[in-house]
Amino acid sequence: MHGVPQALVLDIAARVSSGGERGMLSLAFDPQFATNGNVFVYFTDANFDIAIERFTLPVTGGGTESTAVRVLTVPHRAFPNHNGGQLQFGLDGMLYVGTGDGGGGGDSLGSGQNLDTLLGKILRIDVSSLPYKVPADNPFVGQPGKRPEIWAFGVRNPWRFSFDGATRSLYIADVGQGNREEVNVVAASVAGLNYGWNLWEGTSCYPSGTSCNPEGITMPLIDYDHGDGCSITGGYVYRGSALPEVAGRYFYSDFCSGWLRSFLVTGAAATERIDWGVTPVGNIQSFGVDSRKELYVLTSSGGVYSLVRQ
Repeated sequence: MHGVPQALVLDIAARVSSGGERGMLSLAFDPQFATNGNVFVYFTDANFDIAIERFTLPVTGGGTESTAVRVLTVPHRAFPNHNGGQLQFGLDGMLYVGTGDGGGGGDSLGSGQNLDTLLGKILRIDVSSLPYKVPADNPFVGQPGKRPEIWAFGVRNPWRFSFDGATRSLYIADVGQGNREEVNVVAASVAGLNYGWNLWEGTSCYPSGTSCNPEGITMPLIDYDHGDGCSITGGYVYRGSALPEVAGRYFYSDFCSGWLRSFLVTGAAATERIDWGVTPVGNIQSFGVDSRKELYVLTSSGGVYSLVRQ
């Protein structure tokens, strides 16, 4: 991994509450960004709530913050942790949002299995115009007591997820409680899945030692215990051209351990699971891809590294 220069795109520090797991957590460029300049930002606001806002980046600079439009607010004031944080535009042009369960420990608010809250969910909304619209094919549209924005539920803190355009798959890396970290891989078009939290933590019943029923639960493709790390950082399937030998492999890391690993999905199994043995470069906070589909790694030290051949 090699370091690359950084450039300031947007400064909204005055709008953001920070500390612990709060802060500016993600951004996603509109699929039509080249013509409309819109970028969507996920952060915790001054009230500690989850906020998603749209900004329009001007061609010649200046005035960016004044273009802010609030898209969605999710109340999140009880605890400072488990804010989720990922925004991704899907293969269908919809905006997908990963929210945490509201914090505390063990899903204190009971969010994961509660379909009447936006916490502990993957949401799907149409932001082609604002106010946002709920897609008619979302799984809980028109069902009383169930929020129509919900695409999937039963997640604890899906800090990072991504889409693979080649296989049309969704990869969700969900941060575990005290024992298991997991990656779920499903067809991006499948709605209404339950990933198990807080009945399951990875492939283990939660709390540990209790019994739980796998019926109706989508189990992770892989999980690992806390002898290997403490907080998974999900990445992307590599689809760039610089390293054709790793094409199709999903790269991910762990915030505590800092390793770089990958696997291939073959049928319903994770194969060719590799630890790349990279020299630790700090706590891995996130991954990113550029317009050429090359892969980058972001660290807590402020470094941005690219994936290259040694």
